[in-house]
Amino acid sequence: MARWRNGTGTLTITDRGGERETVVPLRIAASYRHRSRGLLGQDGIDGALLITPCGNVHSFRMRFTIDVAYLDRKFNVVAVHSMKPGRLSLPRLRARHVIESEAGAMAKWGLRPGTQVRIAQTD
Repeated sequence: MARWRNGTGTLTITDRGGERETVVPLRIAASYRHRSRGLLGQDGIDGALLITPCGNVHSFRMRFTIDVAYLDRKFNVVAVHSMKPGRLSLPRLRARHVIESEAGAMAKWGLRPGTQVRIAQTD
């Protein structure tokens, strides 16, 4: 099991045919304080936010609609949903990590259930 720390990294998404890779800048929230804050107080995000460990999220006090991807221990995407501000997600029992981005970004990147992603921490 990887020891995650707050910082930055990259999210690499490979399409099902393995022909195209999309690399997305990533912020990592691993401490309780950073996980609790998440995207609160922001008007948007360039790239995505990894919250780990995490099994469900909320969008209370959020300023914008977000896409949420739930990942299992092996970084397989279990589910992807959009959440408007003021919502609470259902817990995903298999989820160990969550990726958040602006609404519509995950569809553009090709991130959907069944996709396996790679995450690399850069600092």
